[in-house]
Amino acid sequence: MKMIDISMPLSERTAPWPGDTRFSYEVSWGMEESGSVNVGRIEMSAHSGTHIDAPFHFKEDGKKVHELDVDRYMTTATVVDVTGKDTIFIEDLQSKLENGTANAVLLKTLSWHDRSVFPEKIPVMDHNVPAFLADKGIRLIGLDLPSVDPIDNKELENHHKLLEQDIYILEGLVLDHVEEGEYELIALPLNIVGADGSPVRAVLRK
Repeated sequence: MKMIDISMPLSERTAPWPGDTRFSYEVSWGMEESGSVNVGRIEMSAHSGTHIDAPFHFKEDGKKVHELDVDRYMTTATVVDVTGKDTIFIEDLQSKLENGTANAVLLKTLSWHDRSVFPEKIPVMDHNVPAFLADKGIRLIGLDLPSVDPIDNKELENHHKLLEQDIYILEGLVLDHVEEGEYELIALPLNIVGADGSPVRAVLRK
């Protein structure tokens, strides 16, 4: 069965959140030195590329990565195309989720064109959407953007409203090549004790 990779490649070209740690990889212990193997060293933000947000990322007493329910990241997902929308409203999602059985929704905006450059502005969902999604049985939201809130926003209202509805957050997906419809999603975070986020390798299976 074909897997569809929906992860951002990680390299020095990967745009970090402004001011955050840029991704880098180097061979820190080469074969000549070790006598048998190459060993690499990675430096990166917990929010590099395709990643999940743990509640601790935006709430001091929120759950950390190792405390999250790993089952949420292996589930049925509906991809919804909201290309061209500056604001995503309930009406943009309603018909797509009306008769579905998915526990996750992935929003395809196609608004982050060059992922080596961090966007100055992104589409955002209306503040009523999280409660609507919870009512439809959605337990995880993913999107092809670096955040569920506006880039310059400090209140992070959508982050908090999603948390109130117990909906997990998956950001930085690549959905350019994915058609609307239902899939199996696998996007497992690393088991990092105490972390506020984690990179993932996200794939879909039809």
